[in-house]
Amino acid sequence: MTQIIAFAAAARDRAGKGTARATRREGRIPAVIYGNKEKPVMIALDTTKFTRELHRPGFFTHLFDIELDGVKHRVLPRDVQLDPVYDRPLHVDFLRVSDTTEITLKVPVEFVNVETCPGIKRGGMLNIVRHDIEIYARAAAIPEKITVDLAGIDVGASIHISAVKLPEGVRPTIDDRDFTIATIVAPSGGSDAA
Repeated sequence: MTQIIAFAAAARDRAGKGTARATRREGRIPAVIYGNKEKPVMIALDTTKFTRELHRPGFFTHLFDIELDGVKHRVLPRDVQLDPVYDRPLHVDFLRVSDTTEITLKVPVEFVNVETCPGIKRGGMLNIVRHDIEIYARAAAIPEKITVDLAGIDVGASIHISAVKLPEGVRPTIDDRDFTIATIVAPSGGSDAA
C-alpha cells in the first residue's frame, strides 16, 4: 500500500497568473485541489518541503493529507508543471480522493532476484519492456511498486503481466492481451570476419 504524507498548506483567495506569481515570490508553490464532486480549493505549498517530496521515488503514487485551516484533504498528485529552464515546480494539481475512489495511475516495476536468475547467470541480459505499468486501483490500495520475481527465468523467456501477482483490487488498464514486461535475451556475440 502507498504511504500517506502529511502536508500543511495555506489558502489562496484568487486564481490567475498575477496571484500565482505573487505566491511564488513569497517562496510558495500555487496548487489546486479538485475532484470528488466538491468545489476546487486554491492552496499554496512550501517550496522547499514540496520539492523534497517531488524528487523522492514514487511521487505520483503517494497519497497526501493536505491540512488547510484545520481540515484534511486526502489527495493524489496528478500533475506538476515545471519551469522549462530551471526545472522548478510552478504549479501542482491534486485530485481529491476517498478510500473507495478508483483511479488510473502508473506504478513503477521492480525486478527482484536478479543475482539468482539462471538466464542472467548464463550471460543473458534483462531487457525491460515496461518500466511502469498503468493500473486501476482504489485510492486506499495503491501499491508502491509492482514486483517481478526473476528466480527461475532462463535465456529466451518473456515475463508477461499474467505471471505477475498484483495486489488485491489492482488490475492493469490493458486487459485485452497478455503484454510483456521484460525478457531475458541471449548475449550478443561478435561475428568473426575471415
